[in-house]
Parts: sequence; C-alpha cells; structure tokens
Amino acid sequence: MTERKHLTQLEVERLIAATKGSRHEARDRCLLLLMFRHGLRVSEACGMQLSQVDVESRVLHVSRLKMGLSTTHPLRTDELRAIRAWLAERKRMKPGNDAFFVSERLGPLNRRTAWDAIRRYGEKAGLPLAAHPHMLRHACGYELANQGADTRLIQDYLGHRNIQHTVQYTAANPARFERLWR
Repeated sequence: MTERKHLTQLEVERLIAATKGSRHEARDRCLLLLMFRHGLRVSEACGMQLSQVDVESRVLHVSRLKMGLSTTHPLRTDELRAIRAWLAERKRMKPGNDAFFVSERLGPLNRRTAWDAIRRYGEKAGLPLAAHPHMLRHACGYELANQGADTRLIQDYLGHRNIQHTVQYTAANPARFERLWR
C-alpha cells in the first residue's frame, strides 16, 4: 500500500497546535488553518494579498493557480481570530508590501519556508508521516467528503476544473456506503 497523501482532521489539529510557542506562531497558525480550511496550495497561500482577506465581510477571496477556478469562501470565527492575531503581528513588523503572509525579512513568505515549517511542525507534533503543504489541501478535500459534501461542491470549493481531480476524496469515504444493505 502506498503512503497516504493527506492528514486527518486530528493530525491537522496537532500540526496547528505544534506552532504554540514558536517564533512565528501567529503567522504559521493562520497559514496552516487557512491552507487546511480553504484547500490552498502552498503557492496560493504564499501569494495571497491583503486585499483577498475581508475581515469585515468575513470572506476570503481565493485566487486559484494551475488554471483552477477562483472563488470566495466564508471565514469561520476561529479563522477570523487567527487572521486578526496575525494581522496585528504583521502590522508591528511594518512590511512595505501587500503580501498577506510575510517573512522575517518582510518580503512575501517563500514557499520553501512554508514547506520547511510544515515539515518541522509535523515532526514536533509526532505525526506518523512526513507532513508537507499539499497534505493540507488533500486533508481539506477528504474532510469535506467526510462531512457529507457532494463531489460537485468539493470540486467548486477546491477550484478543480475537472471533476476527476475531486472524485478521489469522495471515492475513499466509507460513509457513502452507510445506507446500503439496511
């Protein structure tokens, strides 16, 4: 059997908890939460601009890469809390750009930095597999399927143009067979 390519909801929670006490806790907590909840690719997260996050309207304007379909997602209370904490920290840093996630050097967060951070947090959390950014996108798809979201809705949410990229999430969900053989 091949190694799974996603994290479970509990593993994501452990990954996010591993940011506690780190040098970049507010940024990394916000980064991991948004990547998971919105199925962001690492380049989409690192390329986010301040204008994409509307705290007042409680929405995130997701700009998809790889010819994906961009969309607008609602922001949940815990996400807004993480965003506000990060924005307060970001404001103290005084970066001279509109990148939402910034590095210590005040430039846009580099995807390599995000990769390294996620790997380190995975190790710190004691995850049973080596964590990498795309696992958060897959975790989003599988979690939406586990919650009973239909394949087309997951397709729209993740910005897939081709539904074949989405069916992996619902096909692997045993709950879809629950009502059979009653």
